[in-house]
Amino acid sequence: MIKILFILQIVLAVILTIIILLQKSSSIGLGAYSGSNESVFGAKGPQGFLARATFFLATVFVLNTILLGYMYNKEYNKSVVDKIKTEKTSPIPTVPAPTPAPKTDVPQAPSTK
Repeated sequence: MIKILFILQIVLAVILTIIILLQKSSSIGLGAYSGSNESVFGAKGPQGFLARATFFLATVFVLNTILLGYMYNKEYNKSVVDKIKTEKTSPIPTVPAPTPAPKTDVPQAPSTK
């Protein structure tokens, strides 16, 4: 499923790029290569159609991106660190807790009251 969404993402990116470049701007873009579009799209030209198509394809592109991210994260939620196998070559030696020094009774000087 992820492969299909990824291929769809690439196709949408290419089509969206072409439609954006076909739109009329200060520089002609790819519109110069398309010939006379007025006869196909009507007297107003292709601007309304291209604007709606751009909006629709951009919405599908964003939704596909979100779905692709969700599916990829769901399927490949494991980290690379989880795949590393640790080998125990030698156990870590434990250091015994130090024993407290024996108490020596030191005689106290008699208190003077």
